[in-house]
Amino acid sequence: MKVLIVGSGGREHALALSAAKSPKVEKLYCAPGNAGIGQVAECVPIGAMEFEKLAAFAKEQAVDFTIIGMDDPLVGGIVDVFEEKGLKVFGPRKNAAILEGSKAFSKDLMKKYNIPTAAYETFDDPKEALAYLETAKMPVVLKADGLALGKGVLICKTLEEAKEGVKSIMEDKKFGAAGNRMVVEEFMTGREVSVLSFVDGKTIRILSSAQDHKRAKDGDQGLNTGGMGTFSPSPFYTKEVDEFCHKYIYQATVDAMAAEGRPFVGVIFFGLMLTEDGPKVLEYNARFGDPEAQVVLPRMKNDMLEVMQACVEGRLDEIQIAFEDNAAVCVVLASDGYPVAYEKGCPIEGLERFEKTQDYYCFHAGTALKDGKIVTNGGRVLGVTAKGADLKEARRKAYEAAEWVRFANKYMRHDIGKAIDEL
Repeated sequence: MKVLIVGSGGREHALALSAAKSPKVEKLYCAPGNAGIGQVAECVPIGAMEFEKLAAFAKEQAVDFTIIGMDDPLVGGIVDVFEEKGLKVFGPRKNAAILEGSKAFSKDLMKKYNIPTAAYETFDDPKEALAYLETAKMPVVLKADGLALGKGVLICKTLEEAKEGVKSIMEDKKFGAAGNRMVVEEFMTGREVSVLSFVDGKTIRILSSAQDHKRAKDGDQGLNTGGMGTFSPSPFYTKEVDEFCHKYIYQATVDAMAAEGRPFVGVIFFGLMLTEDGPKVLEYNARFGDPEAQVVLPRMKNDMLEVMQACVEGRLDEIQIAFEDNAAVCVVLASDGYPVAYEKGCPIEGLERFEKTQDYYCFHAGTALKDGKIVTNGGRVLGVTAKGADLKEARRKAYEAAEWVRFANKYMRHDIGKAIDEL
């Protein structure tokens, strides 16, 4: 098989490494890819939003199967474009990717189908939002309706913060057009858990749980980011939680989308909050999480391509997903200043060590090749992942490996998976 992956981050590097392991794959392409992905796939200089060019490339090269890694092209309708041209592609169509593309849509869907989530109100007019906040209980959560690179969420502890948040999202358009509409949500407390799943429109198969760390600084301080590290499995995702979620959240979501005439094929990411009143949905994503993919995919025993093909062909019920009995921790190495302003083009040293060691991975997120050298090319630069017999061993190994890598302005959180210590 010839396989094309669309995207350029750490998630796509994880997808590329998993695809490369499949005996089905004879040739692997990635558009546009990055320096790390280029070591396992042929990188093609076509942007993720250039749908017609990507489809034309897939036709010209007789690509058998395309995997869409990123949210923007999915929400923009890349799957529809590929399908119209008779190309096999993994990911939800535009009318299903709205599950991630619009916070208001997903909240309304959960309300209609009694899927547990936080209470909320939706606003198109900042004046109405401000009037509502005058009577709302603090703290509240403000969410830009559209895609905002995982950063369009503000937790406001006071009325003043909330008013400033409305201005930032809806008037100053800090997150662009994503803030034309805004969701105001009750603030929930509890453990956060991420659960990825494969879906074929009617059947859902749950993958191993994970827990992300969104804030930029230690102790969950600083700005929201795309994710500074993660671990899998989550010890807080118990058998009881799993049973509840299967009954009231997972299949209910798949059935709701089908009932709405939006059958979902691809990956649904469930962001869950384990509250005192039981698990509730924080958010949906319509693709693999990043960096969740970097700890979940290395532990999956299945041939990823076989599972994805089963999803596209509507026969996921024939597949059972299996995982290694171990754990993984990912520590993101970022450029200091992320997610606001940061330097690019710094040479990266120490990567060769990962080629010689088992159970260690270095996923490239923001890297490029310059004069034959790998240099930094983004805010999140690398995701260093290690597997261990348990979470504590995996965490120790991940931080050990993070020290192998050197580049100017290297920054990381030092408390990824610290919650494990409380067990």
